[in-house]
Amino acid sequence: MCSHSDGSLTMWNLKNTAKPFQITFPHEFQEPYAVVVLLEKDFIVVDLTQSHFPIFENPYPMDIHDSPVTCTAYFADCPPELIPALYAVGSKHKKQGYSNKEWPVSGGTWTLGTQTYPEIIITGHADGSIKFWDGSAITLEMLYKLKTSKVFEKQKVGEGKQVAEIVEEDPYAIQMISWCPESRILCVTGISAHVILYRFSKHEATTQIVSLEVRLQNDVEDIITPEATENISPYTEPSQPITGSPSNVSPEGIKDSIPCLKVKSRPVRMPQGYQAELVIQLVWVDGEPPQQIASLAVNSAYGLVAFGNSNGLAVVDFIQKTVLLSMGTIDLYGSSDPYPRQLRSPRRSKQLPAGLSELSDSPVSLELERCKSPTSVPPPTTSHNDPRTFPDTPANVKASHCSPVFYLLDNVKGPRKLSLPTDLKTDLESRDNSFSRSRSSSVSSIDKESKETITALYFMDSYGRKNDGTLSPCLWVGTSLGVVLVISLNLPSGEEQRQSEPVMVAPSGTVLMLKGAVLTFSSVDCAGGLIHPPYEVWRDPNSMDDNEKPCKRKLVTCSPSSSQDMGDYHFAVICSEKQAKVYSLPSQNCLYAHSITESSFVLRADVVTVCNSVCLACFCANGHIMTLSLPSLRPMLDVNYLPLTDMRIARTFCFTNGGQALFLSSPTEVQRITFSQEMCENLQDMLGELFTPVETPEAQNRGFLKGFFGGSGQTFDREELSDAKMQGQEVVSVVMLGDTWLLKYTVAVGEMDLSCVTRKKE
Repeated sequence: MCSHSDGSLTMWNLKNTAKPFQITFPHEFQEPYAVVVLLEKDFIVVDLTQSHFPIFENPYPMDIHDSPVTCTAYFADCPPELIPALYAVGSKHKKQGYSNKEWPVSGGTWTLGTQTYPEIIITGHADGSIKFWDGSAITLEMLYKLKTSKVFEKQKVGEGKQVAEIVEEDPYAIQMISWCPESRILCVTGISAHVILYRFSKHEATTQIVSLEVRLQNDVEDIITPEATENISPYTEPSQPITGSPSNVSPEGIKDSIPCLKVKSRPVRMPQGYQAELVIQLVWVDGEPPQQIASLAVNSAYGLVAFGNSNGLAVVDFIQKTVLLSMGTIDLYGSSDPYPRQLRSPRRSKQLPAGLSELSDSPVSLELERCKSPTSVPPPTTSHNDPRTFPDTPANVKASHCSPVFYLLDNVKGPRKLSLPTDLKTDLESRDNSFSRSRSSSVSSIDKESKETITALYFMDSYGRKNDGTLSPCLWVGTSLGVVLVISLNLPSGEEQRQSEPVMVAPSGTVLMLKGAVLTFSSVDCAGGLIHPPYEVWRDPNSMDDNEKPCKRKLVTCSPSSSQDMGDYHFAVICSEKQAKVYSLPSQNCLYAHSITESSFVLRADVVTVCNSVCLACFCANGHIMTLSLPSLRPMLDVNYLPLTDMRIARTFCFTNGGQALFLSSPTEVQRITFSQEMCENLQDMLGELFTPVETPEAQNRGFLKGFFGGSGQTFDREELSDAKMQGQEVVSVVMLGDTWLLKYTVAVGEMDLSCVTRKKE
């Protein structure tokens, strides 16, 4: 194509340059309506028909990287009504600023193959936004976007110093996502030690956001002894809802009881979609910023949300908007603590991790780290005759805190203080060249203190104590030392009672042990089938029925029967970063145990369904993907797939049902993999076509000319056919007569029967 000074355009055929085959005259009216622009990381089309030149809404995802992805969640076989519901609310939000015309670029076809179940991918971002994607089959289309920063007040110039002391940037960055597809309840945690709970509604609403502040502190100077545990209350008094975020600075200038962010104190208008109902924030304690949240779980049937960090565990009732439990990790043990504890300084150095967007997205050398667990600390011995020593406290602590203290484990009396020589040197455990890991596989800077972090939480109907006769609501808690604790939950019966009567929360005393930090829990019945936790059926919180009364809660319980026919038991599946165990309940006998890895550690583990069966899927830091059968823990698959060379992989890798997994292979690309043979067999049927396929026309009858001239039909020159098509003609037949080609064309005005095109064969 050539452009000329008079404004004309000419198109030429490179095989026939005698004259252009198409000319546009300068006086002809031209009406361009769009400009296509290929950017470095995007593909846009600009609408030229409107004065402000908006861009067309791209139906293909190009903006997954508009803010760095900090965590992901992947849900397969979701309720079928979820994708239309999310798209309905999302389409109204994202129309602003786009052209009202349809995407002008067309071509190609999608195919779904035999897969019909819906899949949803959720991505959390450094700016606090959350995106829902339709990931069914091989499609990827954004459905809905949520901005969590809208629940907080904008920081004024000169404010936000308390946030800057925790993160250098991205104070709203998402760390973990817990989503119940059946009830549509969404719960997320942010880097500023906050938890936000959302409910889904198809109606707009103007509501007051309830804010709760939790003081989660690990009293490091207090060593739990059997005598001290007798006076510990199993649960704290429910706190009253707090609106806004008060400032509280002691006369000495030490910050105390202040959250990192300020929740909006005025009623907030919320569009349809996910609407914030409750914000929970950890507060500063005696001048120390709150530790980042490391584990999260929500259950819609119980109406509870639980979260933990290196200081302890908190359980919140989001129906009554009260804090039920706020307890240090060592307090959860009571007299059942299997480990002695060390003294630490009450004035630890401040934790100053960088923003999540600064976590290295470039390859880093992990040759040394691959063989180390991010949370592994050699556990203290449990021998009765082997006293254990611990590191001294920092030098800036008073002398009374610096003398070594020794403890001896006793199965009956628990840890007891020993009087040993004060000049006995301590055995320092180095944790250099390792990193701390949260439940969502997000990776942050190392806290070199030997703390016991709450790493995994799971709500389910279970047996809270050994040899219990009935099922009851429980919260299973896993720690970085490989300890599993069970918290008993006493919920009021009846909907009206649930709205007003208190929920009782107390440690049951059950303690189980694994090697390495606990990663995940699940429950299977005696036949090996997956037992889903109970859930609430979704109801719109802003809709009314015919009687103008709020819709009633409808709960679904999938727990096994406690009849004698079922054996009066089920199995608890627990996986740590080193091994997996299956316990029979309520006897608490370990039926199966399997050592997953010795030279590396597990980054992510999930119990998933594959081909109507249940298995435990694991992704190790050395790149191996493994699957174990349940409940027998028999190895089924061990493939060396992708070594951990990038922190981004660690914090975004997740499994889902159907034998699939997902992670960010680069800052702008989502990589989806499968280890299911059924999916692999259907993969070719799921692939689309780049060009729109058309049916091949039937061959023309060659008649008597072939026999009369003795010629035979041959393939015509491609460039000649292309030349004919470029002139708007369709080649119907091609016949060779001796040394001459005979073509028959069909044009827009009809068939040229009398004037056939001839060309001498070269």
